[in-house]
Amino acid sequence: MEGGVVRVAIAGGGTGGHVFPALCVARELRADPDPVQLLWFGQADSLEQRTAAADDIPFTAVAVGKLRRARNPLRMLTRANVTDMARVPVGVAQAVRRLSALAPDVVVTTGGYVAVPVGVAAGVLRIPLVVHEQTVGLGLANRVLARAAAAVAVTSDATVAVLPPRAAARAVVTGNPVRESVLAGSGPAALDRFGPGFERELPTVLVTGGAQGAHQINTAVAEILDSLLMQANVIHQAGASDLPELRRTAAALPGELAGRYFVTDFVDGAGMADALALAEVVVCRAGAGTIAELTALGKPAVLIPLASSAGGEQARAARLLTEAGAAVTVPGTVTAETVGAAVTGLLTDPDARARVGKAARELGRPDAGQRLARLVRTVAAGDPVR
Repeated sequence: MEGGVVRVAIAGGGTGGHVFPALCVARELRADPDPVQLLWFGQADSLEQRTAAADDIPFTAVAVGKLRRARNPLRMLTRANVTDMARVPVGVAQAVRRLSALAPDVVVTTGGYVAVPVGVAAGVLRIPLVVHEQTVGLGLANRVLARAAAAVAVTSDATVAVLPPRAAARAVVTGNPVRESVLAGSGPAALDRFGPGFERELPTVLVTGGAQGAHQINTAVAEILDSLLMQANVIHQAGASDLPELRRTAAALPGELAGRYFVTDFVDGAGMADALALAEVVVCRAGAGTIAELTALGKPAVLIPLASSAGGEQARAARLLTEAGAAVTVPGTVTAETVGAAVTGLLTDPDARARVGKAARELGRPDAGQRLARLVRTVAAGDPVR
C-alpha cells in the first residue's frame, strides 16, 4: 500500500456469472472513502473488456486456455485442448509482467479461464490472492487456485463443507454479489412496460431461461399457456429462437387471455429488475447469478435446472434451495404437466408463496458486494481473515 492507495488487480470473465461479481466488487471498492487503484485482467475482445470500459476501469488482456471437458479423460486429449493449454504459460508470463508493474496489494479472481494465469502469477510473485466462488461446488479454475489463496470467498455455508481442509480454514461466506439495479426494480414500472393489458387482481409470473432463452422451458410453458393465463399474468423472456412460434401461440389465445401475456426475446437489465419486482412467481434455471438475485429479493421460484451444467451444479443449487423450503424444483422429467403443477401449486396458495419467499430471503445476501469488498481490503491490509 503506497501513499494510502490500495492497489487491486481483478481477474474474471468469460460469462456474466464471472463478470458481474468482478464489476460489483470494483464498484464497491471505488465507493469506499479510501482511495483504490484498479486493474482488470481478462481476455481481449470480451464481455469483461467491454464491461470494464463502460465503467472506466483500466483493463489489460492476457492469453487464456480453454479446457474442453469430457467424462472420459482420454477424450480431453484433443488438438484444441493441447493448443489452448499451451497458451496458459504465455498468459502466466504476461500476468507476471503486468502484476510486477502494478505491484498490487491483493489479487481478486472471480472465475473463468483468465483466473488461472493471473492467480498463478500472483502465487509466483507472492501477492495475496482472494478467490471468489459463485457456485456451491468449486469451479475448475478455483479448484486450482483455492489451495494457495489467502482467502476463499464463497456463496453459502454449503460450499465450506466441500472445500479441501486447508482452503476451508480460510473460507469466508460473503454471498454472490448481485447488480445494484436488481435491488431497485419497480413493479409499477413493469406494469407500464409489460402489462397494459394485465389483470391487476391476478399475480404475475415471470418466465425466463436467460438472455438466450431455454427451449425446454419455452416448450413447457407454451403447452400450458391457456391454463396458466387463467390464473396469472405472464412476462416471458423467451430468447430469439423460440420467439416466432411463441408469438403464433399468443396470437391464437382467446381475447380475454391475450392481454395477460407479454412475450419478447430479451429484457434489458432495468426491465428485468422491474419484472422481478412485480413477479410473485419466477420460473427459471438455477444458475448462480439467478439464485443470488432470487434470494436477495426473496422471490418464490420454480426452478428447472440445466441438466448439462458443469458438474451438475444447477441441480445441486436447486436441491439446496428446495430442501430449505426456499424454492420449488420441477421433479424428474421436465414436462408441461410437471412445470404446470409446480407453478399452480404456488399460484393457488398465497401462504405457500409467502413461506417460500421468506425462506429465500433468509438465504439471500443483498450486501454480498460490500462483504466481498471488505474482505479484499482486509487481505490487502494484511489483517487476519475471519
